[in-house]
Amino acid sequence: MTRKPAHELSAEGLTLAYDGRPVISELTLTIEPGAVTVIVGANGCGKSTLLRGLARLLKPVAGEVRLDGRQLRREPGRRLARVLGILPQSPVAPEGVTVRDLVARGRHPHQRFMQTWSSADAAAVATALRSTGLEPLAHRRVDELSGGQRQRAWIAMALAQDPDILLLDEPTTFLDVMHQLEVLDLLHEANRTRGTTVVMVLHDLNLAARYADRLVVMAGGGVLAEGAPRDVISTELVREAFGLDARIVDDPVCGAPMVVPISRTHGAVA
Repeated sequence: MTRKPAHELSAEGLTLAYDGRPVISELTLTIEPGAVTVIVGANGCGKSTLLRGLARLLKPVAGEVRLDGRQLRREPGRRLARVLGILPQSPVAPEGVTVRDLVARGRHPHQRFMQTWSSADAAAVATALRSTGLEPLAHRRVDELSGGQRQRAWIAMALAQDPDILLLDEPTTFLDVMHQLEVLDLLHEANRTRGTTVVMVLHDLNLAARYADRLVVMAGGGVLAEGAPRDVISTELVREAFGLDARIVDDPVCGAPMVVPISRTHGAVA
């Protein structure tokens, strides 16, 4: 399978606000092309707001988001949709739409005016359905699926879009552990086989450490730390970013750093 171009997405002095209230202030960040970047932090730190800014869904108050050095706000919409894909939190499918029809909507950025459905479009949809294990459910209505199946359908749509950079806001929300791993494995595979740059917001710090090439830890509307999980995660950082006392041990499955919280009920064992 052809590897993706290495587009660079970056924020420079970025300030984002809602109703005049700044949530992100003067943030500068470069997303590593071809890597899996996971944004983590406590509730209200600005994770989802940052993702919306990177996706051009929220206009900056100050600063810029750039794609390959060019101002993102000046990019033509159709070209941008071929490069940049976004999967928001809890997306809602049109009533009655089937899995195949939903996934096929991912091909819209690749179709020109008056262009008919092509063999390339059909192949992209078929590949997305196969890679997500949704072929047997292709004719089912999306609103009839389980939570895990529905999330896989949205990811299949994003894969059919075939963006070079894929932004996802809490793709594992409301999923049980098995389906969380299933979704993250799909995204990891898209990154490793296609070269898709993946940027996602996650709540679970241990899953983030397992799947991320790079972690971006946010606090107070800015970047507190960034880098490889093993270089970033420490007891001091967890305390500063999450207000949590913890021990850091090696994940027995993959060797990534694993955060073991210390609570009042279950204190540290000597």
